Amino acid sequence: MTHHESDDEELSLSSSTLDALKQFYAERDERAEQFAKLQAQAEEQHAGQAAKPLSMEAFGEDWNESQFWYSDETASLLARELLDGATADMTVAVVSAPSVFVALKNILNAAAPETPKPKLVLLEHDNRFAVFPEFVFYDFAQPLKLPANLKGTCDRIICDPPFLSEDCQTKAALTVRWLSKPSPPSPSTQQQQKQQPRLIVCTGERMEPIILRLYRSFGVRTTDYDPVHARGLSNEFYCYANFESGAGSWGWRAR
Repeated sequence: MTHHESDDEELSLSSSTLDALKQFYAERDERAEQFAKLQAQAEEQHAGQAAKPLSMEAFGEDWNESQFWYSDETASLLARELLDGATADMTVAVVSAPSVFVALKNILNAAAPETPKPKLVLLEHDNRFAVFPEFVFYDFAQPLKLPANLKGTCDRIICDPPFLSEDCQTKAALTVRWLSKPSPPSPSTQQQQKQQPRLIVCTGERMEPIILRLYRSFGVRTTDYDPVHARGLSNEFYCYANFESGAGSWGWRAR
């Protein structure tokens, strides 16, 4: 046997390995095609052109990055609560909750032309979401490393910190405070709280004492609405907010 023939044998792959490689490349190509279509849809929506509803299917969850997308029903419910009563001069910030951002985009795109459409901004660590022009890279470990023009501009905020740790929750709360539009001076504390930015925080049930402490100045309380994730989640999840749902989506959880 020649040296050349020996090399050919060593380099040959089994049929099962070849099949696995073919499947890998096919899935990679399919994902790339999905992203190309998604980017085109995002650009059409941003330009105000008719487009099909956006989907989270192109964004596979990375559990190592603590990515767990909400179900379509939950994402839409949270998006509608953020949009309830919103005006065209408002800004809605989505912090680490891209499935809610996609729901917001779909709702606004499907709305009648005369419907007030607030500005959206997505703060997210996953650069795949840069297909959206509203994307701003966000690392909770550097909570204030954000574009200066966003400071104090947001009227509605939803935040879903990626990790169930006091460190992550505290840094995310710093981001929320930095983004929040200052409340106008008011003679009463109750009136001032009503004028604060509308805030939703979704995170684990075990974070409740920390959340209520971090967002005390916002008047955040624990709601009785339980967010649902598309692929399920072992940790019990709570929804916290500083406003009552006008659509009856939640009340206050009994203590």
